[in-house]
Amino acid sequence: MTGLRLDKWLWFARFARTRSLAAKLCTAGAVTVAGVVIAKPGHLVRIGDAVSVRQGRVLRQVAVLALGTRRGSPAEARLLYVERQAPVPLRAVERAAWEPLLEDE
Repeated sequence: MTGLRLDKWLWFARFARTRSLAAKLCTAGAVTVAGVVIAKPGHLVRIGDAVSVRQGRVLRQVAVLALGTRRGSPAEARLLYVERQAPVPLRAVERAAWEPLLEDE
């Protein structure tokens, strides 16, 4: 298998409770793969891809280690990815985006 639908992978990795919620994350622009906002749940994710997901008030940045074949236990889901860094509060991300604009004033 060369890739897996992003919505399925998000569901397998337990970033969303249901596959339809995983699809909504994609269409809402809450998921990026390799820094590109993904709007289609059918986008193929591959091993080694860098995925960022907005979950509530945090931004999770992970690297895909495996694609998975089913939605398993939480312990099994954690084997599908590795955290690239600790979850970042979205406030810090938003502040970092605005700081260069504020310095120009």
